[in-house]
Amino acid sequence: MRFSFLTTEVKPERAVLVGVEWRQSSWPVDRSLDELERLADTAGAVVVGRLTQRLERPVPKSFIGSGKVEELKSLVGRLEADVVIFDEDLTPAQQSHLERAVGEPVKIIDRTALILDIFGLHAKTREGRLQVQLAQLQYLLPRLRGMWSHLAKEQTRGGIGSRFGQGESQLEVDRRLIRNRISSLRRELKELERRRAVQAKGRVESDAFRIALAGYTNAGKSTLLNALTGSDVLSQDKLFATLDPTTRAYTLPGGRIVTLTDTVGFIQKLPHGLVEAFKSTLSEVLGADLILKVIDVSDEDRHRHEEAVDRVLDEIGAGERPSLTVYNKIDLLDPEEVGLLRARMPRAVFFSARTGDGLDLLLDRLSAEAAANDRLISADVPYREGGLLKLVHEQGQLISEEYLADRVRIVAKVPARIAGRLERFRTE
Repeated sequence: MRFSFLTTEVKPERAVLVGVEWRQSSWPVDRSLDELERLADTAGAVVVGRLTQRLERPVPKSFIGSGKVEELKSLVGRLEADVVIFDEDLTPAQQSHLERAVGEPVKIIDRTALILDIFGLHAKTREGRLQVQLAQLQYLLPRLRGMWSHLAKEQTRGGIGSRFGQGESQLEVDRRLIRNRISSLRRELKELERRRAVQAKGRVESDAFRIALAGYTNAGKSTLLNALTGSDVLSQDKLFATLDPTTRAYTLPGGRIVTLTDTVGFIQKLPHGLVEAFKSTLSEVLGADLILKVIDVSDEDRHRHEEAVDRVLDEIGAGERPSLTVYNKIDLLDPEEVGLLRARMPRAVFFSARTGDGLDLLLDRLSAEAAANDRLISADVPYREGGLLKLVHEQGQLISEEYLADRVRIVAKVPARIAGRLERFRTE
């Protein structure tokens, strides 16, 4: 189920963007509207105008001032706009007031509705579609008032039936149906989350080092995954091109096998309801041994993007997980500028997923991170433990190996999980 606020018909909808410059905001309103325009483009609309206002706090009735509402109405009429998109969340009452003020058939939506529409377009897996439906219905529920106003006209005529509140009756029916559907979706997602947990447990028990790619939308996470593993994950120059997590195995230089998981991109003002709905997907980040924070170094807002990523990681409880910051798209910068950035941020990795420049340095860092907690152990492993010996070869660094009559004598540096399983065969 999609909202259908915006469509991808041959004739795109014409949109006017509305933004507010807050006194305490760290994001300039023009830059925030630039991002909103990219979101509108992703949803299939063409932006024909912008309107901004400086405020200390939202106007309770209409979000923007009454004079700006009149200016908006005039702008919409002059530009023949079909939809007005606010860069902030509107309350149901504000949205309803603005719709009446601007007049039909112009639609008034906010940033959350726009992002939900895009998620509805791009969710492909069953879990992703259910998560989007849940977030959409939770958004829609408090906004049902007035959707049956055509029935209210019947009440104004008086006479039989006018005292029964037909519109409100239908409204309550719809609310009950939506609440029931929300409960059903939550149950389905709980079951899918249980299955995901079983799959995740299987990955943990495989002893492979787990790396989760996290970053601002369009930072190049999917391009990186494709470059490393030869995958064909959708990679486009659009916001939220991919939503559903993808996990691939990869063999690092030296032979260690790791798993790489691409997750949904983050964005400033990411709706809390979406974070909640996608928590089972984002749990891939929580279970990772290392979070690879991918940042588009060519974007002038890269510092704000990094802050937005950190906020979402904190919100889902992954803020303290081990992480490595990697700055992608160095091919779009002057080499001298890249050199200056490397000098300022020596712990970060700079590379280009598109050209492969700097990829060797990234792989070296990943190998070092994967081996950071390895333990040196000597053990006599019986031949019957062939699976354990295979793990030592795949996940550890074998220093020596001697084949005896009924066992293999090894000295190796291995991850702590494997060291624990070797403990009963330890010879030191």
